Amino acid sequence: MRIYAPESNVLRALSGTGIGLLMDVANENISAFASAPSTAAAWVKANVKPYPGVSFRYIAVGNEVTDVDAQKDILPAMKNLNSALAAAGFSGIKVSTSLRFDVVTDTFPPSSGVFADGDYMDPIAEFLESTGAPLLVNVYPYFAYVDDTTDIHLDYATFQPGTTVTDDGNGLTYTSLFDAMVDSIYAALEDAGTPGVKVVVSETGWPSSGSFAATVQNARTYNQNLINHVGKGTPKRTGPLETYMFAMFNENLKTGDETERHFGLFNPDKSPAYTLSF
Repeated sequence: MRIYAPESNVLRALSGTGIGLLMDVANENISAFASAPSTAAAWVKANVKPYPGVSFRYIAVGNEVTDVDAQKDILPAMKNLNSALAAAGFSGIKVSTSLRFDVVTDTFPPSSGVFADGDYMDPIAEFLESTGAPLLVNVYPYFAYVDDTTDIHLDYATFQPGTTVTDDGNGLTYTSLFDAMVDSIYAALEDAGTPGVKVVVSETGWPSSGSFAATVQNARTYNQNLINHVGKGTPKRTGPLETYMFAMFNENLKTGDETERHFGLFNPDKSPAYTLSF
């Protein structure tokens, strides 16, 4: 499960359940974490230490931070939080940051993937390799598909048979856009000299309303096939791929494109938007 900020009622509910948790440090707190180790220590004391029954897996320092100046604070904030967790006896909780997929460029073929800004990403990757933490990336075949319906087929974007792509760079064969996107991240990590860093898909999903491709049928097909698929991994990295499906609920008050309000498996009244089998 993932939550985007500490919520005491949620943390109390999760206590003792054994449900692994990815919890975010809100973007607006990153600068304070970077400049003052004591701020990170106080956050751990308030939001981690009181919940010994919660199975914290990772803490993400920010989600999809795109401001260039703010990005400079991410690594110092990660280091201060990592130190604060260790000092409080929580060295088993890994610290990372959750990124937009466009931190990687030259993603076709997947073996060509590199970080768009090596000065920003290479030091983060090196820190993750040193701590054994994964890189968290939000991967959305939906957005790639709606941006390029000429070259990307719906079946390829939703894990359905029909399209096969061979990567001449590594000889691997791809039958899903999701796998190709994830393997381009692995290629970027290799290019950065950090091949040992694991990728965790910290968001993926498909909207059920709001655009020509956002239908209940497409959303159900994508998410059900995702569930059935990720246990096998990708052509480049076989084995289970830890993946967080976005989102639990349709966010009826969210701003932006209409599709942004329709990524949920459930409606705000807790009725199912559609059914899936886990």
